[in-house]
Amino acid sequence: MNINPELLEKVQKENKEFRGLYEKHTSLKQKVDAFNKMKIITPEQELEKKINQKEKLNLKDRMEKILSDYESSIH
Repeated sequence: MNINPELLEKVQKENKEFRGLYEKHTSLKQKVDAFNKMKIITPEQELEKKINQKEKLNLKDRMEKILSDYESSIH
């Protein structure tokens, strides 16, 4: 996500939904990163990693939509 840091801060302060999505996205990113650092990963862990990656991507899409709406309302 390549966004204006000022816009990100503004949306985080003003939009409760966005703030929740951002926190969840950050948590999932940390989980995926932890799986990526493992030398050996079980099939169950691989499945959990893929589920987390998909959910993280969905959250990112929703956050980008909110940011885009904010940006549109500014201009």
